[in-house]
Amino acid sequence: MIKIYAPASIGNVGVGFDILGAAIKPINGDLLGDCITIKLSENFQLLNKGIFSNQLPTNNEQNIVWKCWYKFCNIIKKNIPVSIILEKNLPIGSGLGSSACSIVATLVAINEIFDNPLNSKELLLLMGEVEGEISGSIHYDNVAPSYLGGLQLILEKSDIISQKIPDFNNWFWIVAWPGIKLSTAEARKILPKKYTKDICIKNSRYLASFIHASYSKQSNLAARCMKDLIAEPYRSKLLPNFFESKEEIKKLGAISFGISGSGPTVFAVAEDIKIAEKVSLWLSKNYLQNNTGFVHICYIDTKGARKIG
Repeated sequence: MIKIYAPASIGNVGVGFDILGAAIKPINGDLLGDCITIKLSENFQLLNKGIFSNQLPTNNEQNIVWKCWYKFCNIIKKNIPVSIILEKNLPIGSGLGSSACSIVATLVAINEIFDNPLNSKELLLLMGEVEGEISGSIHYDNVAPSYLGGLQLILEKSDIISQKIPDFNNWFWIVAWPGIKLSTAEARKILPKKYTKDICIKNSRYLASFIHASYSKQSNLAARCMKDLIAEPYRSKLLPNFFESKEEIKKLGAISFGISGSGPTVFAVAEDIKIAEKVSLWLSKNYLQNNTGFVHICYIDTKGARKIG
């Protein structure tokens, strides 16, 4: 029996639409992500557990886990039945890479129990393929950090899909899910099909500056460059009081604030734990829409998917 955990992630990281992704872990040690427990079996079996398991389809063949197993068996040309327990600890449509967590944990677990027939690149390609079928387009900014850990720059160049870039050890990442669902596919539809040359130039400048600042360890410059000109102007209207929240969070001392992935989760960055705690408290009181919502103060998760238990 094997148990694999895959962490939540912040897609886009503000400035890098479909290009940057960061795996995160709560500073209190909680597991913010999905777990897969797998063993060989006479027939395929799937049991859904966890806080958000009630959001999953009752038909196994509509479940991401089944799709991962089915595609994997097709690739290796063997139908090997397994028994899987999915612990669904992330809400669907949250903007925290919920589907990516399930995909990554499942494929890592299946690959391991089948004696690793796929290498890491082949696994990552398969993860992107399954994710693309759910969201409407292949993108790696959630699956790559969830699988490999850290802050990932998506390259998709020849044999290199992504590479880890430096992050800032003194940054606290505060994530707040308001307790409502937002479909990734719907959030992508709201974006324009074309952008002006001016927007493209500015966005390229901010992204290049952020990556330069990350390598040269210029924390303030990196934070100032975390500007989202691609998605935030359009997706912000889908989120509750986004710009009011952004203004208040900046007043509390956060150095950055943005939409995590497609939303509705937002993230803030602080360089001081006391500021992070103030931001967390404000978001808990003002951004959450119901009792299912949550706020976590996090670090970057450098490990990615891994065995636990």
